[in-house]
Amino acid sequence: MAAPALKHWRTTLERVEKFVSPLYFTDCNLHGRLFGDSCPVAALSSFQTPERLPYQEAVRQEFRPAQIGDSFGPTWWTCWFRVELTIPEAWVGQEVHLRWESDGEGLVWRDGEPVQGLTKEGEKTSYVLTDRLEEGDPRSLTLYVEVACNGLLGAGKGSMIAAPDPEKMFQVSRAELAVFRRDVHRLLVDLELLLGIAKGLGEDNQRSFQALYTANQMVNVCDPAQPETFPVAQALASRFFGQRGGESQHTIHAMGHCHIDTAWLWPFKETVRKCARSWVTAVQLMEQNPEFIFACSQAQQLEWVKSHYPGLHARLQEFACRGQFVPVGGTWVEMDGNLPSGEAMVRQFLQGQNFFLQEFGKMCSEFWLPDTFGYSAQLPQIMCSCGIRYFLTQKLSWNLVNSFPHHTFFWEGLDGSRVLAHFPPGDSYGMQGSVEEVLKTVVKNRDKGRTNHSAFLFGFGDGGGGPTQTMVDRLKRLHNTDGLPRVQLSSPGRLFSALETDSGQLCTWVGELFLELHNGTYTTHAQIKKGNRECERILHDVELLSSLAVARSAQFLYPAAQLQDLWRLLLLNQFHDVVTGSCIELVAEEAMCHYEDIRAHGNTLLSAAAAALCAGEPGPEGLLIVNTLPWKRTEVLALPRPGGAHSLALVTVPSMGYAPAPTSLQPLPPQQPVFVVQETDGSVTLDNGIIRVRLDPTGCLTSLVLVASGREAIAEGTVGNQFVLFDDVPLYWDAWDVMDYHLETRKPVRGQAGTLAVGIEGGMRGSAWFLLQISPNSRLSQEVVLDVGCPYVRFHTEVHWHEAHKFLKVEFPARVRSPQATYEVQFGHLQRPTHHNTSWDWARFEVWAHRWMDLSEHGFGLALLNDCKYGASVRGNVLSLSLLRAPKAPDATADMGRHEFTYALMPHKGSFQDAGVIPAAYSLNFPLLALPAPGPAPAAAWSAFSVSSPAVVLETVKQARGRVAPGAGSPAGSTLGPAHRPPPSAGGDQPPEPHAGPPAVRGPRQPRRLLAAHVAAGSGGRPLRPPGAARPRWPPAPSGRPPEAHLFSLPSAVPVAGAATPTKLSLLRVGFCLWKAWGGGAHFHLPSLIHHLLNNKPLTQEPCYSPCSLPKGLSPDSQGRKTFPQAFGGK
Repeated sequence: MAAPALKHWRTTLERVEKFVSPLYFTDCNLHGRLFGDSCPVAALSSFQTPERLPYQEAVRQEFRPAQIGDSFGPTWWTCWFRVELTIPEAWVGQEVHLRWESDGEGLVWRDGEPVQGLTKEGEKTSYVLTDRLEEGDPRSLTLYVEVACNGLLGAGKGSMIAAPDPEKMFQVSRAELAVFRRDVHRLLVDLELLLGIAKGLGEDNQRSFQALYTANQMVNVCDPAQPETFPVAQALASRFFGQRGGESQHTIHAMGHCHIDTAWLWPFKETVRKCARSWVTAVQLMEQNPEFIFACSQAQQLEWVKSHYPGLHARLQEFACRGQFVPVGGTWVEMDGNLPSGEAMVRQFLQGQNFFLQEFGKMCSEFWLPDTFGYSAQLPQIMCSCGIRYFLTQKLSWNLVNSFPHHTFFWEGLDGSRVLAHFPPGDSYGMQGSVEEVLKTVVKNRDKGRTNHSAFLFGFGDGGGGPTQTMVDRLKRLHNTDGLPRVQLSSPGRLFSALETDSGQLCTWVGELFLELHNGTYTTHAQIKKGNRECERILHDVELLSSLAVARSAQFLYPAAQLQDLWRLLLLNQFHDVVTGSCIELVAEEAMCHYEDIRAHGNTLLSAAAAALCAGEPGPEGLLIVNTLPWKRTEVLALPRPGGAHSLALVTVPSMGYAPAPTSLQPLPPQQPVFVVQETDGSVTLDNGIIRVRLDPTGCLTSLVLVASGREAIAEGTVGNQFVLFDDVPLYWDAWDVMDYHLETRKPVRGQAGTLAVGIEGGMRGSAWFLLQISPNSRLSQEVVLDVGCPYVRFHTEVHWHEAHKFLKVEFPARVRSPQATYEVQFGHLQRPTHHNTSWDWARFEVWAHRWMDLSEHGFGLALLNDCKYGASVRGNVLSLSLLRAPKAPDATADMGRHEFTYALMPHKGSFQDAGVIPAAYSLNFPLLALPAPGPAPAAAWSAFSVSSPAVVLETVKQARGRVAPGAGSPAGSTLGPAHRPPPSAGGDQPPEPHAGPPAVRGPRQPRRLLAAHVAAGSGGRPLRPPGAARPRWPPAPSGRPPEAHLFSLPSAVPVAGAATPTKLSLLRVGFCLWKAWGGGAHFHLPSLIHHLLNNKPLTQEPCYSPCSLPKGLSPDSQGRKTFPQAFGGK
């Protein structure tokens, strides 16, 4: 027996590394024996197409002989290969693989079904033909390999995020049959793990030396050319891994995962195939490893697979029943967490949860959003309202300045709703099962001592790919090994159940989860942002008018199917690399086409609803002026006249209702008209008696006075409406990032005196306009508009933008001092600091807001409104709105061209809540609609709803769901009911009657709560309830907690006393514009109050999607839905 040799750590380590290396000494090391005998495929033929053809059509095409090394392409084409195989007789008893390596992503088809993805970057370069070739098995077969002309992460020219190379060509570099040596594979896994343990634990750890010495002994006894030596080496490894850890070891919950960006560096249609390639491979792993669990998010992607690959979808359903395939997330796509509206976020969950329930029999309890660019403070409330209890992401590990202090914690939203949040401590959703990653998961955990569990998501991601068998083998081997954390192949449910047992030890984070990176996504691709905002508005208006039309006309059919399609299209484009603009040009073009489709179909639906609203009304033909907001509005509107002309009219339209357009010019009301004066120095003054605006000869704002108080809003010695240009060169992520140092490059854009001219000379409206040359390549024109009775001045802006790495903003220095500014978020608002006291403060140098932001001190403030912008900041006393960027990757054309947008400035007395900033911002974003009446227009105005409290916004009215949303900030009660009286019946055969049903429901006074509530519909225009039924009231709050939001549905038509036909529930979504929560620094939405509204036509039922406590008098049926009890006739 040889004497033991002295060991040198580094040389011993490298000896083992070379023994398993895929690069060095493969002629004599173990890795070189991973495959044994090989032979070429019997025949290879192909055809190319620019289309993504289904299998049945592709195999009917003309295939021509092909050779290894032939080029095909270019980018985004597809090359189909027919691969004819003959397995040698000598390979009986062996595991046989097809080895395939190509530049593009491949999908193997066998017997008409997809069976495995082949992606070199995803370490999937072989397909198992048989794990053991038997005597009677067929020796010849034909496969098809569909190869996409793109890599796992697109086809960037020169770098991953560069614009795709349209001329890139692709090759197949390997196509052969080979014997796979499973025993060699097992030894390689063990040796790689032993190397990882030796490196990870370091030279100061006894277990590290044991791992290294064990690996070294394995090399000594293992002769790669003599397989009979392998069992001895395997026994050495088994002895080491068989030594168990203690009970106190940290437990890692390892879950298969495959993050697939729904569109990013590749188009939407390629994502459909990425899903198939990735998930069919996961199905293979689930078949071969019963303990392997695969977590999969995004209902949209599953819907694509259902449509394009029904056989694969059926297999996923089968494994879901076994508990191995676990749908997670609850949303339609993994949307951006900042830019979508509150209603859109609710729809993400509604569409996602309903899909998961329908296709997989259950809804998700965890929100799964690993890779988006920040998380709104309103998300916990929305999650809780949609049956979500848990939240998982890892993106905050990307913070550039501050390290987030927790990995497991409670996240508390604006209203106090809490969810259990977990960030995988390994800071990745694409682990590969290495020892280094396993140890990192424990070492980096910032909640040591509070909990002993954490997540480990493994599998290639972003471009798909998913887990491999090697990853699974590594993690199974590390199940319970001394010196390492315990590793379990687990599920999201088991993880969060384990974390909940430690909930008493966990900390709480209140408010937004702000990502200190990717701030440029609030502004990049301005046309996408504009399309998003406009389409959110259009769908809101269509749903409202269609709901009202149902109440007015028995013949009108609520367009539920069309609206669902349009909503899903909008939700698709709110994916976190689309609405943010961080996508390639091809995706941006697709998004713009989607927005055009929503606009076109939405306007058609608006016209149909308007026609139904007018049906049967006496009166002359003309226009219907529609107000889709829940307050009365008096505004100046440009109305079309014969011959293509327009005339200004001052119209008054009741809340959520309509009024006939004036048929002739009307005199101004008693209020002061707009005066416009151009001074001799070229400056212009606009004055409507509420505010007085003064523009200098270049178009800058030199004065903005609140007339009643005489208070000046513009800081002394400065000008507002100052356009500024910044250099915008980030460190790497071009479309994503704007860095703090861009502020050091500020350059005011100076206009030329004399360019300012009067546009409209006053009366109902006054305006001035000017031109501004931004640079030799870019120019701007702007009309500054002031209407009679309007509390804000509008800036209608057109920009022709042709820049590279520049950033355009507009600034307004305010004569206001405050340490905090207020920004609108989904269904509410929050405050952020205007100073840079701490690193957390200055890391938020560029933030996001929705329709408004405000800087106020006691008694006075200045609000900046917008109709399609999101990037913003308030530094000191300067309000800044981000307008346009010019990144060049991944889309070199991003933001180039013509842009139109509007922003507005509103000085105000008192708080922004008292002054009406919130309704002003809504009004700017929801203009009055002038819809042609195809028949006689109504002779009188009509309102569907009124809200008694100015602190309440009735956010959404639609069939079977609805919402009220707030915007101010203290406990408030309100009543929501029909405005004055119900509408007359469609046929006009019944005279209008006073409200004869139950009084309007009054809402709870708990603040900061968003509510979804149903309204019943009956007939005859009278709200009714079953005889003897108590008035509906919301349940009292449990002790110490505000009431839960309730989302519930009736399972079938409900006979209502006095109704001519059965009725079903419709829903209103209600949120409060709350008054300021003193000392809280944030403002919230809370629930309100609904009444029974009638309709003589049944509405389509929608399933319940929130497992929450029930209002008193409701109980779940056998399917878990909520129904009226026997007191309501058993219906």
